[in-house]
Amino acid sequence: MPGHTTHQPHGSGVRGLSTQVKSARLTDAWGANTVDPMPDQMKPSRPSASPAPSARWLLLIHQLPPKPDYLRVKVRRRLKRLGAVALKHTVYLLPNTDEALEDLQWLRQEIETDRGTAVIAAVHFVEGIADEEIAAMLAAERDPGVASSGDKPDQVVAGRTWVTREGVHVDRIASAWLIRRFIDPQARFKFVPSRGYVPRKGEIRFDMADAEYTHVGDDCTFQTLVRRFGLKKRSLRTIGEIVHDIDCKDELFARPETSGVESLIRGLVRSSPDDETRIERGAAILDDLYANFARE
Repeated sequence: MPGHTTHQPHGSGVRGLSTQVKSARLTDAWGANTVDPMPDQMKPSRPSASPAPSARWLLLIHQLPPKPDYLRVKVRRRLKRLGAVALKHTVYLLPNTDEALEDLQWLRQEIETDRGTAVIAAVHFVEGIADEEIAAMLAAERDPGVASSGDKPDQVVAGRTWVTREGVHVDRIASAWLIRRFIDPQARFKFVPSRGYVPRKGEIRFDMADAEYTHVGDDCTFQTLVRRFGLKKRSLRTIGEIVHDIDCKDELFARPETSGVESLIRGLVRSSPDDETRIERGAAILDDLYANFARE
């Protein structure tokens, strides 16, 4: 009848109508509600997944038992011979090559034989460290003090404000000396609480959380500054080794001068509560150290 729609059983012309209007349609056949699916040609296509970036790097993540003591030295020396760089104390990186993978697989077996644990991962870094920075670290590991030809040392406009944590100790004292003597002779220093500080425009942070220059892998902040600014003098690398062992307390370089410098810095800190004074007095010590190592 005109103006009247007759309900038809499921499977009659109503299904054809749902196709024609290009949508899912509810029909009421024999009192039961059913849903007609959309035809395949009308279904929205799934977005294609972006291809995963290629894994440029290999990571060895390992954990060693507390004993025997020589095992840590053995593993560290092996990784150094391979040219691996440390991103964290137990996370080491190499380029993703067949040769590097084989080397890490052998080392993993040795670690597990000595009752340690190790995993190898192929990774692509998204944030926190750039591929160019990693390449520079690998180049420095292969030939300390010589930046790769494709690396451009960092540069800053003179007279910047450099921000670090208050209560400066060896790494911050040495880094401030390095900044003023070799990077930014007109540098101004600001000392702030270790947490909660929001940097102002144009400020450069060092040796603190989220700083532009801080610890990277096994490097202390002083060593990071030397590397990032392309400072190639052997005497600076030597000072960096001393600062590292005092700051990180791991005797990685075990230079004979370290204990004496540590005593001087400890006395300086105890007698000078003011950060500016610590930096000024520390600069005199570091000037003398630099002059001594420059003659070697």
